[in-house]
Amino acid sequence: MPDVDRARAWLLTVDGAPQSYVDLDDPTHLEFEYARRLGHVLDTLARPGRPLDVLHLGGGALTLPRYVAATRPGSRQDVVEADRGLLELVAEHLPLPHGAGVALHAADARAWLETAPADSADVLIADVFGGSRIPAHLTSLAYAREAERVLRADGVYLANLADATPFAFLRSQIATFAAVFAELALIAEPGVLRGRRFGNAVLIAAHHPVDTAALARLTAADVFPARVEHGPGLRRFTGSAVPVRDADAVPSPEPPGGAFGIG
Repeated sequence: MPDVDRARAWLLTVDGAPQSYVDLDDPTHLEFEYARRLGHVLDTLARPGRPLDVLHLGGGALTLPRYVAATRPGSRQDVVEADRGLLELVAEHLPLPHGAGVALHAADARAWLETAPADSADVLIADVFGGSRIPAHLTSLAYAREAERVLRADGVYLANLADATPFAFLRSQIATFAAVFAELALIAEPGVLRGRRFGNAVLIAAHHPVDTAALARLTAADVFPARVEHGPGLRRFTGSAVPVRDADAVPSPEPPGGAFGIG
């Protein structure tokens, strides 16, 4: 069951694993490393302050919707979260500011995506974990095609993934989205990419080049520096991995004990 630390800065945990961090006094503060990397991508997608239509698959404590509402006022955002109890808890204890432009939907992420209008989102952010694993039905080629359908021609897909060497899951996800989108990039800590530990990686997919130079500068300057892989380097990392069919889809690997523990 979710637990919330009662303070101005709120840490939401699910079954002991940290899921979201919200600073009620500063919605632009992104505590978790992967959230800051998603924030960097959001900051580079369009001119500063320009409103965006954003679809979030996975809600948590609505950290990124709050960030978008604060940095890009006037944005329209939909948040799809399967855990109705979590949405109710967040609405009670961490209500969104008036006029934030965020609509909440208690539904399965893929089922909701399959009924969403085509060409309706500038950005789709997938941050869905069932416990500590990404559900299998959000990892397949059919799912990737639905994401591409909902995005506009200049839209961008972002996903928070997690894996460790030998990276069978991560490589399969890159191969899956490379079969649908023309341009891909990956952001992760060098130690994770070198196979030294389990960790998060942010996948970026689009039909147009993303500003990898700006992202590289932003992520390299972070408290926990990260690397941006794209082009030939990302293709080498992907190796012989192939797209995932629904029939072959599996959840992301179980994190080792303490991988996402609270320090």
